[in-house]
Amino acid sequence: MQKITIIGGGNLGSALALGLQKNDAWSVTVTGRKAARLAPLAEAGIATNTDNRAAVADADWIVFCVQPGQMEGVLADLQGTLQPKQHKLVSTATGLSLATLAQQSGPGFTWVRAMPNTASGIGESITCLSAEHLSDAGWDEVSAMFDCIGATLGIDEGLMQAATVLGASGIAFFMRYLRAMTQGGIQMGFHPGEAQAIAVQTAVGAAKLIQNGGTHPEQEIDRVTTPRGCTITGLNEMEHQGLSSAVIKGLMASYDKISEMKQ
Repeated sequence: MQKITIIGGGNLGSALALGLQKNDAWSVTVTGRKAARLAPLAEAGIATNTDNRAAVADADWIVFCVQPGQMEGVLADLQGTLQPKQHKLVSTATGLSLATLAQQSGPGFTWVRAMPNTASGIGESITCLSAEHLSDAGWDEVSAMFDCIGATLGIDEGLMQAATVLGASGIAFFMRYLRAMTQGGIQMGFHPGEAQAIAVQTAVGAAKLIQNGGTHPEQEIDRVTTPRGCTITGLNEMEHQGLSSAVIKGLMASYDKISEMKQ
């Protein structure tokens, strides 16, 4: 049984712990500064602790679900407790490179960067993983860990900033499109709740057509459009108004911004 300590019992740390709890292959402990905030996890049968040193002492994997600005201080507090031959370390902190993490922890540690998104809370995240000098067994273990909250994808570290924009910020971008669909539905005559329900389920169906069928979006578009029909008319108007261009420009603006951050 692998022992995993999650440093930080916020939304992501809690979601990961609850996902891991479903698999008997792992023993999970979650830490936080305040026991009261960890109470829901404790009530769910997950071990909790307010002492990071005690919680990591016998761990195999340590997952740091903390803010980037907190990482250095947390690692400093664990100095002497963390052991390179025992502990494999995972960071979910945005913008901290493997080199920076290695500098903050000291030499000899195996680090993995992980970028999930907020859908982790419902087990539908996409988590991009990047690491150097990680064994095949290590890759299998960390992938299985994050598979508990959705899907995983191993990528080169140079793409981690892009993964943050596409996979994490992307949640907000899709939410904005859903809001626009809902507003259009209201204007056509639906009550807000009805319009949102239709828009959301349509989005779910569209995503699953691609996910389950392995097709390209344009193939599915061709199945819906007919000559002189209402669908192609709407699509062409959206393109005339710059839909695809606006999405790509928004993604690149986010990418340019995150690329300015310290690595």
